[in-house]
Amino acid sequence: MDLCGSALTLDSAFDAKANHKIIREHGLIPVIYPNKRNAKEPIVIARMFRWFNKDIYKLRYKVERTFGWQDTYRRLALSYDKLKETRLGFRHLAYSMINLRITFNHS
Repeated sequence: MDLCGSALTLDSAFDAKANHKIIREHGLIPVIYPNKRNAKEPIVIARMFRWFNKDIYKLRYKVERTFGWQDTYRRLALSYDKLKETRLGFRHLAYSMINLRITFNHS
């Protein structure tokens, strides 16, 4: 599988020049949330976010949130089923329940 040109999203803990370099050497695009721990001036912070792709990072959040919701269903977290079709069916059922909850939530 050729992943050249694909984005690799990581948390701010991985924000280092060495990590960016390694990711680029492998042909991937680093999308790492900038770590603002040593930056206090607004111009420096704005410079850190200049090349940061927020749209791709938002997609990462959606995936992590889905995994978090998946963990609320004990049947998916602890899978005792031997057939992969059964596990897949329960995953689809859980995702359907999540989507219905989000779609029809009127609060």
